[in-house]
Amino acid sequence: MSTIYEVAKLAGVSPATVSRVFNNVGVSAEKAAAVREAARQLDFTPNRTARSLRRQASEVVALVIPDIENPHFTEMARGVEDVASEAGYSVVLCNSDSQVAKEDTYLRIAISEQMAGVIIAAASSETSLDQVLATGRPVVAVDRASGYDVDGVVMANRSAGQAATENLLDAGYRRIACVTGPESIETAAQRAQGWRAVMARRAPELDLDELLVYSSFQVNGGREAMERFLALPEPPEAVVAGNNLLGVGTIQVLTERGLTPPRVGVAVIGSLPFTTLSPSVVSVVRLPAREMGVTAARMLLDRIGGDTQPARTVVLRGELQPAQQPPAP
Repeated sequence: MSTIYEVAKLAGVSPATVSRVFNNVGVSAEKAAAVREAARQLDFTPNRTARSLRRQASEVVALVIPDIENPHFTEMARGVEDVASEAGYSVVLCNSDSQVAKEDTYLRIAISEQMAGVIIAAASSETSLDQVLATGRPVVAVDRASGYDVDGVVMANRSAGQAATENLLDAGYRRIACVTGPESIETAAQRAQGWRAVMARRAPELDLDELLVYSSFQVNGGREAMERFLALPEPPEAVVAGNNLLGVGTIQVLTERGLTPPRVGVAVIGSLPFTTLSPSVVSVVRLPAREMGVTAARMLLDRIGGDTQPARTVVLRGELQPAQQPPAP
């Protein structure tokens, strides 16, 4: 089935213009003709229920994220805003601070303000989308699954954890620890699973439980985990950091202890937002955050325009950027 985004592309207009044409909202005769001809060529038929809802909704979408200070989410937000703006929509950015209650407040506001749809990176596994979905408004989950039958855009988290770990092992490190986010967040759990799978295969003699810490996805979480690792009778030779901020905290502690990489190896899942080190001494699995936002926004616009195909999930893969300097002997 063709989507409103495809009709807009063929007609050379925005998805919002396509929506206006089928909702009998004033646009130029030239644009209306182009839209209707594109729809005819693509055999596009707008969904009646979506059209009815669209008449009541504003040209505003909500983007709910757990941490506005994390550059990963701000980069993702930029992708959402770029696509939405081009389509004639405004984006309201909502920071949940990973708090379900605060997140729920924003979802209620999205309903009361008649927003056209929601893109959400769920605060936790306890996130509820029941009320917003009951209104018929479309929802797209980003970065992590929502537990609901809605469209989603996620990273290949397990493979990111595997790539980071393999890189450190290939560089000559053996005893490799992992710090990741809360175990209840699938992003964190899957990255740890990737680390564990590789370590169990290539270093089966190690006690992996003592080398894994679930923490917050914050700088302090990385600091606390690194302090804990260094207090072990046999500290790790290297660390996989489950996100960018954990990587910053890990590197801060190592630098303070005179163990700056590559003396202790570090591989970070997600681009480092700030560090006093040369990026060449740290391996990074770069995550396409902006692409995630772009993809999610396009999926949401399709749903707003009447797309009724079954929910689908797009999985994006990270790109390994290995450290350029060899580890110390």
